[in-house]
Amino acid sequence: MNPWNDLSKRARIAYIVLVVAWLALLVYQLAIIAVYGEPWIVWVGRLGPLLLFAQGLFKRRPRSIIWLCFVSLMYFIAGVERLFATPSDWLAWLAMDAIVSIFIAGMLYVRWQSRD
Repeated sequence: MNPWNDLSKRARIAYIVLVVAWLALLVYQLAIIAVYGEPWIVWVGRLGPLLLFAQGLFKRRPRSIIWLCFVSLMYFIAGVERLFATPSDWLAWLAMDAIVSIFIAGMLYVRWQSRD
């Protein structure tokens, strides 16, 4: 049985947006690490919270997705600070779009998935 058949079209779209935004934020964090040559402990701080929820995200567990949404608020705070410091940095704007998309798509997915 295909697990996608259990979801409505809007829940599928929300999940796809959620995964794409999560991957975009992960790539952004990796790019920041590569550009600034940060030590391994900073890697853990930047990537750890995102990778902590990877298994639950790909298994579509609602509690993991809800917690990912809450943790994304930590990235939101850092993103807002970065945008105030460098408002012309287009990568910071893309990261902020990814963070907001994670939060909104995650909440919508959990809500719509629970209704199906």
